[in-house]
Amino acid sequence: MIRRRTWILATLAAGLVLSLAGLSAYAHWLLSQPKEEPDGWQTIAWPFPRDGWPPGKAWRGHGLEVYIRPKLGFCGNCDTGVVEDSEVDRVTDIDLLDEKFTPLQDGKRIQITDLVGRARLYRLNMRGGERTALGIAVNYKCDLIVAIVLGNMTDAATAGVARSFLESDKVQFWVNQQLEDR
Repeated sequence: MIRRRTWILATLAAGLVLSLAGLSAYAHWLLSQPKEEPDGWQTIAWPFPRDGWPPGKAWRGHGLEVYIRPKLGFCGNCDTGVVEDSEVDRVTDIDLLDEKFTPLQDGKRIQITDLVGRARLYRLNMRGGERTALGIAVNYKCDLIVAIVLGNMTDAATAGVARSFLESDKVQFWVNQQLEDR
């Protein structure tokens, strides 16, 4: 017959093991949750299928989604960079979000830090309804950096948030890594 003391010790040991297993499961769950950055921007998975270009980086925050990727050696004219709207339509991959995208207006010259190019506003028909997006193509020598900012880009305040994020250290550090030694 097992003594009472043995039962108590066995019960305490089992409780301790179950508590540690529960704590471990909670820690695993907690670590798997996406981390909200202090600036409100969260890194998300690259949503587009693989193609001839390396995958880019994607973020979500402030009601926006931002997709950026390099297209190394792709700039058609290394001296002038992207200067025509048709180039923006072609290189920004806006068609990956909506094959029948509609430009809302003529593009405009844009400068993000020391990169210069062109940006154009689009209307997209997506699963959740109609949305607007800004397509951006800027160059560094013969390399392109293309970006899509998906959200209410017709609102000046939202466009300002997007612009600030594109110029932030977080984005520029990643862009500089991609262009390193180029």
